[in-house]
Amino acid sequence: MLIGYVSDERYVAIADALLEFERDGQTVAVVRSSPRGAVWADIEPGTYRVTLVKDGFGSKIVSVDLSLEQAHHFRLLSDRLLGYVFPKWVKSGERAEFRVHSPEPYRLSLWRYGLKKEFVQLLGWFDEHGPRANQQITPDGDYTQTGVQWNKVGWHNPQHRQLVTAPERSGLYYFHAKGESGAFFSFPWIVAPAQPQARIAVLASSINWNAYNNFGGRSNYINAEGLPPQPIVNARQELARYQPGAYSAWQFPNEAYKPLSFDRPEPLNHIPEHTEVTDPIEGRQPCHTAPAEWRLLGWLEREGFAYDLYSECQLHFGQLDLDAYKVLILGPHPEYWSRTMFERVKAWVHERGGRLMYLGGNGLNCEVEFLDEHTMRCKAQWLQDDPHESRFHRTTGMSEASLLGVVYDDRGVMTAAPYRCVNPSHWVFEGTGLREGDLFGTESLHERIPGGASGHETDKRSASSPPNTILLAKGLNPEEGGAEMVIYETDSGGAVFSVGSICYPAALLVDDRVSAVTRNVLN
Repeated sequence: MLIGYVSDERYVAIADALLEFERDGQTVAVVRSSPRGAVWADIEPGTYRVTLVKDGFGSKIVSVDLSLEQAHHFRLLSDRLLGYVFPKWVKSGERAEFRVHSPEPYRLSLWRYGLKKEFVQLLGWFDEHGPRANQQITPDGDYTQTGVQWNKVGWHNPQHRQLVTAPERSGLYYFHAKGESGAFFSFPWIVAPAQPQARIAVLASSINWNAYNNFGGRSNYINAEGLPPQPIVNARQELARYQPGAYSAWQFPNEAYKPLSFDRPEPLNHIPEHTEVTDPIEGRQPCHTAPAEWRLLGWLEREGFAYDLYSECQLHFGQLDLDAYKVLILGPHPEYWSRTMFERVKAWVHERGGRLMYLGGNGLNCEVEFLDEHTMRCKAQWLQDDPHESRFHRTTGMSEASLLGVVYDDRGVMTAAPYRCVNPSHWVFEGTGLREGDLFGTESLHERIPGGASGHETDKRSASSPPNTILLAKGLNPEEGGAEMVIYETDSGGAVFSVGSICYPAALLVDDRVSAVTRNVLN
């Protein structure tokens, strides 16, 4: 009978894994997985103790109730250094648990990432008495929905709880895990203040990080509707994303989107050990996730602007008092927001005089809902020929342009270019020397889409933009796809400044005129 399939943390099939099936203390079968990861065995349905072994992966023992109706999905974890902290966002003085998977002893330290990487503390060396005892295991099946649940099996000694207390100073922190072999992995931690300290609040795009995180084989872009019946052997041949009419894979009912748990490592947020804030942003995902947001925070510190950092989730769950701040800053790619977040910020800006700086692109484009504090679900899919301005517009009836002044569309996607000044007399350009038609934003640390500060994905004005929205500059991207830099004020004394570009924060530290414009707005 077909017992099931064996796959790794990417849901890629594992061939030639060795499985031993035991029942009533007796071995009844020893088999190997096929090239597709399939496991066949001549055994009766029932409950078995199954041991799985494969070179390059952590061995594992599971109890499985095997039936003829449904194939079981065995999951193994590869021998590489990984980790995350949970919760991934806390307030100063609160504690969180670091959860590290390592096939070798490792050293763990905590750093604060601002203009400089500041060493905070050594957390110690970790190597339990048992062989490979720092090797974690993942649940079988689709744990993208339920979490990897590390530090659960075998972590019962209260003296060995792996807890760390959040430092007093708010900011973006990173754990550095380094194995004896030299292997290195870093993972972020958002530390908000216990009480507001600065006049500026910065919102880390933690929801977006989770939406793009495909650890376990799923994200909002890979197998969004659920894991397929069989593990993947070749992504280009099998994943719907890479088939003709690629995005047609997302043309399914909204309720088909499966949840995504925050309880997973985030390899997309890893920053190499010796990278500094002014270095180019290497890789595909880091250009719009935490490594890019680090560049924004580094710029704020270089320019002398004190800030408090929060997770988007803390805004959703009411842990960010907007009225305690003069300015709220959004980073490069805050694509996924809840209706609650949108309504809170819009009321703060339009009714209570809040000041919003949107220094990113393709923001607030899709509504998410929270099933609990650490599980989210996307509420809308892409549709062709949709009359709505965005997915968020379709599910909430509110376009993000009504708050941001701009909204994403596909023109200019995956290109980058400088901005052209179109309104040089406006005060945002004071002291920059820019004249009408002059270019700025020619320099950028964004290596995925090099070419300038307007790019990757860009936003423009729409019918939903406030009528007093002023165009300041526009990117030179092809097909009129340039990001539109805009500003507007509200009757309550509030204001919104938007740049409409994911690439913008990657230019702050290296383009003097981008820096000057942004500094003028903050001042």
